[in-house]
Amino acid sequence: MAISDDRTGNESSQSSPDIVIRDMYMADLDAVMGIESHSFPTPWSRNAFQTELLENTFATYLVVEFHGKVVAYGGMWIILDEAHVTNIAVHPDYRGHHLGEAIMMGLIERAKRAGVVRMTLEVRRSNLVAQNLYNKLGFVQLGVRRGYYTDTREDAFIMWKDPL
Repeated sequence: MAISDDRTGNESSQSSPDIVIRDMYMADLDAVMGIESHSFPTPWSRNAFQTELLENTFATYLVVEFHGKVVAYGGMWIILDEAHVTNIAVHPDYRGHHLGEAIMMGLIERAKRAGVVRMTLEVRRSNLVAQNLYNKLGFVQLGVRRGYYTDTREDAFIMWKDPL
């Protein structure tokens, strides 16, 4: 897999030429919105992604291209020495191919290069697949946000990776 650093054009790691991880651009939003609508009961709006990409100076969003098609994405906010993963999703047709792990590794790598020393995220109590991935990557559950998800009032586990 190639993880592209768009600032230099250099690829930072490689194991499969079929998978490329790169910055998200406005031109990716049609694909991202398709993934979003297939992945979440209450998807983010196109405007929310536009605001993140164009106005939020804390935001970093990456996409995974598989054979040239955007099939996954993830985002985070970097504030001082901490990163907060805002969202991550893989199109249902491409799940089970470690693309969620690939996008998380891309976010972690980008965060480290920005001087981040710890990373946090929230995950639905019912999302065992994601919890297992985050545990595999070294995240630990350190809290619960009761009723965090407004669509179902489901609790969120707060997970941290510290040090990154």
